[in-house]
Amino acid sequence: MNLASEVRIGHSVCPHDCPSACALDVEIIDKRTIGRVHGAKANDYTAGVICAKVARYAERIHHPDRLLKPLIRKGAGDWQEASWEAALDLVAEKFLAAEARYGSETVWPYYYAGTMGLVQRDSINRLRHAKKYSGFFSTICTNLAWTGYVMGTGRLAGADPREMAKSDCIVIWGTNAVATQVNVMTHAVRARKERGAKIVVIDIYDNATMKQSDMGLILKPGTDGALACAVMHVLFRDGYADWPYLEKYTDDPHGLRAHLSSRTPEWASAITGLTTDEIEDFARLIGTTKRTFFRLGYGFARQRNGSVNMHAAASIAAVTGSWQYEGGGVFHNSAGIYNLDLATVDGAKLKDPRIRHLDQSQIGRVLTGDAEALRGGPPVTALLIQNTNPANVCPEQRLVRQGFLRDDLFTCVHEQFMTDTAKLADVVLPATMFLEHDDIYRGGGHQYIVLGPKLVDPPEGPRTNVYVVEELAKRLGVSDLHGFGLSEQEHIDRILARQNYGTYESLKKDRWFDAQPDFETSHYLNGFGHADGKYRFRPQWASTSVPNSPPRSLGPQGPIDALPVFPDHVDLIEVADEAHPFRLATSPARTFLNSTFTETPGSLKREGRPELLLHPDDAAALGVMDGRRVEIGNRRGEVVLHAKLFDGVKRGVVIAEGIWPNEAHERGEGINVLTGADAAAPCGGAAFYDNHVWARALEPVEPTEMPGVTEVFAG
Repeated sequence: MNLASEVRIGHSVCPHDCPSACALDVEIIDKRTIGRVHGAKANDYTAGVICAKVARYAERIHHPDRLLKPLIRKGAGDWQEASWEAALDLVAEKFLAAEARYGSETVWPYYYAGTMGLVQRDSINRLRHAKKYSGFFSTICTNLAWTGYVMGTGRLAGADPREMAKSDCIVIWGTNAVATQVNVMTHAVRARKERGAKIVVIDIYDNATMKQSDMGLILKPGTDGALACAVMHVLFRDGYADWPYLEKYTDDPHGLRAHLSSRTPEWASAITGLTTDEIEDFARLIGTTKRTFFRLGYGFARQRNGSVNMHAAASIAAVTGSWQYEGGGVFHNSAGIYNLDLATVDGAKLKDPRIRHLDQSQIGRVLTGDAEALRGGPPVTALLIQNTNPANVCPEQRLVRQGFLRDDLFTCVHEQFMTDTAKLADVVLPATMFLEHDDIYRGGGHQYIVLGPKLVDPPEGPRTNVYVVEELAKRLGVSDLHGFGLSEQEHIDRILARQNYGTYESLKKDRWFDAQPDFETSHYLNGFGHADGKYRFRPQWASTSVPNSPPRSLGPQGPIDALPVFPDHVDLIEVADEAHPFRLATSPARTFLNSTFTETPGSLKREGRPELLLHPDDAAALGVMDGRRVEIGNRRGEVVLHAKLFDGVKRGVVIAEGIWPNEAHERGEGINVLTGADAAAPCGGAAFYDNHVWARALEPVEPTEMPGVTEVFAG
């Protein structure tokens, strides 16, 4: 039999936490089995290209270690299989008992972006609001970047990202797009081939994206604002500023010019580690290239001064006036263009504004009883966790683990694999994967709304997020409230209806909907999103409405009084000092996605083991040899990795790529032992790439001396 003739192609969208949200063509072998996954050629953003890890998705969906049965803990390390009915009955029983003792806020539904599907991801909030469980302030990913961007533009939207292909210069700032947003490179490289466009990459190390650049600028972490200010200084100094544009579209260009008079390339060189020639050359390139497209990522905003850095970088295009041209302007994220109606999915009508909110990033502090983190409310004694792995991905990992190990905490985890968090749970429920349920997605890095219909049946056992929410609602007595009892397809119809985007059936036929506004709107030629229509060089840090503002009960976050009046460099970062001479960034690995794909053989083989990228001169000073064990630490703890000597980083900067499972590290503790959960100004957010550390060489050990670590990780 010719198996190839039996394969059909199904259409879907990648569900993972990535701005690309790639449209997919999936080989369907039978009702439970997939083959290769391809990028959709018919989608002009995906353009037939996807990352290798998703192309190999069959490794994940058919993985032999996938969770297939509900599990109930019967002791330390002992699990017993259970029926779905028994497991859900136990969860409801424990939640009701916790609520009876401490009130409803003692239960904390906790989730994030393991799926970006709007129905499966967000339905947990419907249960939250119906039961008046503790609120969830989402801070782990986007706050710092989105806040800084919107401070300038007034809206989380920008130039059509497909316009990169029509640009004469593409600036990829603070994102390793080859590893994390592969489609950015598709359009940038097309511009270089067809138009001779220059690609500029700005980052903290010589990563895969920088290797494809025409101009690469490697600067010190947390200093992007200084670079942006020096560039704008040169633009004003050398006559590249577009004064007619500035006068019409910006709030205080004369004040900005005066402020920048002292922000010279020499000033920025001392802060960033770049040479003055590098700064001057970059400024001259964009000053003489009107069609310059700034593709601003998330990485450079994951500092305590990240919102300031983002605002400063976004401000450059307003000085040059590149917004006026096709192929020019700025793009960061398109969330502001969709206006999708999520009220029914979220249970918005059920929300009680009096209920406290807890900071997602501070789960370690919450679970260990920190009074400030608990916001004056009761302890958290029950958790429902979907789509995230906080024991691995959250900052202050030792506190997180300590909290999960409390005897009085009951935890239910709904998961696809036995993650670090699932291992600490009391009940583990097996979850479906994206090809096994219906959902709808919106692009962050593009402008498409894309349907992800169910294409294959799950194995016997896993259930959808919506199923878990609905079944718990029945047991907890709220299933008769607004929003419950609807199927995924009915939820999708309601989401689409408000903006006349069609229906589940029409989108299944069309596959996606292009929501990009017209050119004038996308380029803010009708005015920016603030009331006066101006781009704000003078951000109103405390009063501007941003996409993920802290709830009113929390108020402004972090040292907001230290934020600058104009774009600037501010020393809010965890600077290196005598005791901690290195700055650590925990950058993404190419074949992992946060803690996802760390279980697939293809990704594990390509990544090898947890390593620390270390400049050879720093290694020599420490007495560290290539491939040898090195310990790094700070006040939060210490972690052991293997050194990888690498001259594509500034001295004093070390990089640990990827969020490896905790057990992949020598002592069973992962890299987030070293990251902090302090709320960053002005709207909160986790500064994952902003850590000072010390480092020291360790003697090599035999693999047998490293409990819990397989040979592949041994040195």
